[in-house]
Amino acid sequence: MPATLTASHLAPSLPTTELVSVSDLSNSERAVALYASDMPGEYRYHRGDDGKVFAWIVQGACRLGLPELYRSAAFQNGYRLLWLARTATGEQEGAHKRRFPNAARLRRALSLASLTVGMTEMSPAARERGGRPQVEGACRCAGTGWFEVCYDPEDPTSVALENCAGHNPKGHMPTPAGVSA
Repeated sequence: MPATLTASHLAPSLPTTELVSVSDLSNSERAVALYASDMPGEYRYHRGDDGKVFAWIVQGACRLGLPELYRSAAFQNGYRLLWLARTATGEQEGAHKRRFPNAARLRRALSLASLTVGMTEMSPAARERGGRPQVEGACRCAGTGWFEVCYDPEDPTSVALENCAGHNPKGHMPTPAGVSA
């Protein structure tokens, strides 16, 4: 992501035959596209700016290419979930800061992307991709979706399982094989 903001871009990453529609992008994907676009850092939305905002989203998506846009958005979404749950590790925070070095620009892009969801619907495919966060860096759950937490400092052997917001945001317990409801 840092290269997108510091290097000049002579041509879009997507072939001109491949069209990008804002409605085919999830909220996180729209935010990452805005982050990578030429949107001014101090931009404030004004009524009637819909076309300008959508053009920046398309520009950022073309600049990154859809595979990188999807990947970066999934990592951003995963980090956001871990941060909200206060379970992000230092390695995850470092990876997030390397991917999005300008925190103020990211906050602005996230806010503006959320506003666009009210302007245009999101396709089912975009909605489904938006529900699949990814985690960058070592995680407390080691990829299992669960980690142990001790809530009683006087009895360190009493532990409870807590779901990982990045790997298991819905907290689904795995069903043992052969068990049916």
